[in-house]
Amino acid sequence: MVVGAFPMAKLLYLGIRQLSKPLANRIKEAARRSEFFKTYICLPPAQLYHWVEMRTKMRIMGFSAAAVKPLNEGAAAELGAELLGEGIIFMTACSCLMLEYWRHQLQHRRKEKERRVAREELRGEVGHLGLALEELQAQVHAAPTQLALEELRAQLQEVRAVLCLQDLPPASPAEPESEE
Repeated sequence: MVVGAFPMAKLLYLGIRQLSKPLANRIKEAARRSEFFKTYICLPPAQLYHWVEMRTKMRIMGFSAAAVKPLNEGAAAELGAELLGEGIIFMTACSCLMLEYWRHQLQHRRKEKERRVAREELRGEVGHLGLALEELQAQVHAAPTQLALEELRAQLQEVRAVLCLQDLPPASPAEPESEE
């Protein structure tokens, strides 16, 4: 199932990225036109990004960057708009990933619950079968005893019959036979 889901996730990601690009481009255009948006939304992250980037580059090259010259307003607005657009695309992709993760966890919990219910049903059935087995074992243990009693009764009746035959008075003499 993972093999089939992976290309779908990739396709979904590409589709969302393509849908979020026009939104990001509109925001970029609005940032370039609006003075408020440019001043308070685009310029501060762009200047911070430029400052971190320049300090990192200078340290990598072995120089100490005591003061970094800020970008001019036009370049900062352009960089800020680009950062904002990429941030929107990134946030959209992260949201999709979070939704997919949440859906997967929900599905996993549902399957686990189904397994738990099935295990409980099996345990109940095993318990029921255990009780039935105990009943059958009791019957098996009782059966030889009953058979033995039946045999003893039969033997007792034979003995009684033999004793009764011995206790009978001797038969009276036979009547004389008639003459012919």
